[in-house]
Amino acid sequence: MNATLLAVALSLVSAGAYAAAAVAQSRLAGRTEPGTGVLRMLGRGAWWSAVGLNAAGALLHVAALNYGSLTLVQPLGALTLVVAVPLGARAAGRRVGRTEWRGTALTLLGLGALLLTAGGSAPHETLTLPEALGVGAATMAVVAGLSRPGARPGLRHAAASGITSGVASALTQTLTVAVTDHSGGPLFSWRLLTVALLVSAFAMGGLLLSQTAYRGGLGAPLAVVTLANPVAAAAIGLALLGERLQGGPVSLVLALLGTTAAVRGVTLLSRAQARNADPGEVPEGPAPVDPVPSRVVIGSPRPAAVPEPVAVRAGGVPHP
Repeated sequence: MNATLLAVALSLVSAGAYAAAAVAQSRLAGRTEPGTGVLRMLGRGAWWSAVGLNAAGALLHVAALNYGSLTLVQPLGALTLVVAVPLGARAAGRRVGRTEWRGTALTLLGLGALLLTAGGSAPHETLTLPEALGVGAATMAVVAGLSRPGARPGLRHAAASGITSGVASALTQTLTVAVTDHSGGPLFSWRLLTVALLVSAFAMGGLLLSQTAYRGGLGAPLAVVTLANPVAAAAIGLALLGERLQGGPVSLVLALLGTTAAVRGVTLLSRAQARNADPGEVPEGPAPVDPVPSRVVIGSPRPAAVPEPVAVRAGGVPHP
C-alpha cells in the first residue's frame, strides 16, 4: 500500500473512532444526572470506552499525518460528521433524516473532489524553528483579534478554535516527520521541544475556544470549526511545506467546486446534529469542558432532564 492510500485509510478509521467516541459520550450523558461528579464518571466503563476511542482516533490521525500531506489528511476530518450520522441515529432510535442524507452526499462528493486534487506524496519537509515561531505568533495574533468583544462571539470563537486546531495539526506533522526521520539528526532539539509546546498550547486552546463557541448554540459554530481547521492546516502546507495541488488549473476549479459542496454538506450536517442534540432551549451558562477532546455533536434519547450536548471538533488533532 502506498503512502497516499495508507494516509486515507488511517484517516477513515480515525474518523470512525471519533464518531463512535462521540456516540458513546452522548449515550453516557443521556444516562447521567446533571451534576454527577467526576469520580463517579471515572468508575463507569462507558466513560473509559469513550476515552479509549478518542485516544485511538488521535493516534490514527497523527499516523495519517506522517504518511499524507495536510491538504489530503485534514479535510478528511469532516468524515467524523458523516460517520456519526448513522451511528447517532441508531443510538437515538430514529431514522436518518432527509437533511442528513443531503449533507452526507454533498460532503462525500466535496471530499472526493478534494482528494483528486490534493498532493498525495508523503510529507518530507518540516517547519524550521523560525517558521514554527512565526506560525505560532501569527496564530496567537489572529486568535486575539477573533476573541475581542463584539458581535457574533460564537462564530468568531469557532473560527479561532478551528484555526488553532488546524495549526496544531500542521505542527504535529512537523513533529512526527522529524521524529520518524532516519537521516541521523538529533531526536531532541530546541526546535522539536518548541514545536511540542506549541502543539500542546494550541490543542488545548482549540478545545477551550470550541466550548466557548458552543454556548449560544451548536449548528453554525460547529460548521465553522469543522471548516476552519483544514483551511488553516492547508494554508501552512501550501505556503511553507511545499505542498501543491495536482492537475494544474483544472484542479483549482475542481478544488473550488469540491470545497463548495463540502461546505454546504458540513453546514447541513452541523445543523441537523445540533437540532438532534438540543431540541429544546439552549442551556445558560458556560458549556462544560469534556474530560477528553471530542469532535461532533450526537443526539441521544433523554428519559429525564436534558443534559449538555457533547461537543466534538472535527478535523483536528484531538488533542491531538
